[in-house]
Amino acid sequence: MELTEGTTIRVVAHRGARMPLYASAGAAGADLCACLPDGPVTIASRGGRALVPTGLVLEIPEGFEGQVRPRSGLAFRSGITVLNSPGTIDSDYRGEVKVVLINHSDEPFIVNHGDRIAQLVIAPVLRCTFVQTAHTDATERGDRGFGSTGV
Repeated sequence: MELTEGTTIRVVAHRGARMPLYASAGAAGADLCACLPDGPVTIASRGGRALVPTGLVLEIPEGFEGQVRPRSGLAFRSGITVLNSPGTIDSDYRGEVKVVLINHSDEPFIVNHGDRIAQLVIAPVLRCTFVQTAHTDATERGDRGFGSTGV
C-alpha cells in the first residue's frame, strides 16, 4: 500500500484527546498532545520519567509505522525529551498511543492536559529476509565502530 499526500489515517480519540496536528505547512511531524483530563502529571527532575497518554488509537496502514519523536523546543527549553526516541507504533497496534518522556533538567516538569509533548511522523517500513552466513563482505571501514569516522 502506498501512502500518499492526503492519505487518511483513522483515529479513535478518547475523552478529551486532541487529534494530531501539523503546526506548519512544511512540518514533517504532527504534534501529539497529552490527554490528562483528570489532572496534570509531574515528571521529577534529573531522570524522572512518565508514560503520558495521548488518548489516541491510530490505524496505521500496513507497510508503514508511526515514529514518535521529541519536540525540539520542549527539549531545548525544558530538557524534556522522548526516552525511546524514536518510539515505533506498528501498523498492527490498536492500543492507546502513550509517550515515554524523560526530564533531563534540574527542575520538576509539569505536563498539563493538551500540552504538545511529541511529534508523530508516518514512515514506510521495509521488511527484510535475514539469512545466516559465515561472513559478510569486507568494507574499507570494517569493524571500526563508534567514532571511527570522526566527530
